[in-house]
Amino acid sequence: MSAKSKLSNDIIEGCLLKYLKPNDTVYTILKSVSQSGMYRHIQVIAIKDNQPVDLTRWVAQYSEWPYKEKTNGVGVSGCGMDMGFHLVYTLSYDLFDDGYALKHSWL
Repeated sequence: MSAKSKLSNDIIEGCLLKYLKPNDTVYTILKSVSQSGMYRHIQVIAIKDNQPVDLTRWVAQYSEWPYKEKTNGVGVSGCGMDMGFHLVYTLSYDLFDDGYALKHSWL
């Protein structure tokens, strides 16, 4: 990782930590599924001060997963499990070193 991308990741992490604390619920919205069912676009939402906050772009950049402009979703590949949970678990582990620090719910 270059020094520039490390700095960028630190800034994004700070932004995410502004909106996410342990035990918060992260909401996901399924935006698109490929014909094969092996790839999906998932939007990521948090609630702060009773207002929804779209964290999708930050989560994509921080997790180094593709951001899909057309659907405003994080590109997630795989099948056979709850991919929204997988996305939130991975984010939680990256932010707090505990995959279960954040809760997940579909909208």
